[in-house]
Amino acid sequence: MATDYESLKSYMLAKPGTSCGYPFGEGALVFKVLDKMFGLIGEEDPLNMNLKCDPEDSLALRDQYESIIPGYHMNKKHWNTLYLDGSIPEKLVYELIDHSYDLVVKSLKKADREKLKIS
Repeated sequence: MATDYESLKSYMLAKPGTSCGYPFGEGALVFKVLDKMFGLIGEEDPLNMNLKCDPEDSLALRDQYESIIPGYHMNKKHWNTLYLDGSIPEKLVYELIDHSYDLVVKSLKKADREKLKIS
């Protein structure tokens, strides 16, 4: 896997119940699981992403990586913006996508989680 636009988009869309679109206009591709946002890819240079994150983990990540900052135009407690300039390990980027998706899925009603075949 790579951290280029197409690889990230494909990875996120492969998650159960995921769709994407441009509710905020061109340049910000939003990913939702059953209509709840779990990620956004900013289509600028450098490529960036907004991902939901546990608040304590958010602070630790921001301390460890200069290219992870409070979520741009998002709730700063629950969202991070990652600037994909090569300074964040590729494996971590994908782990953070998974974490964001999992947080949103856990917040869904049980019936909706069952639609996804995720417990």
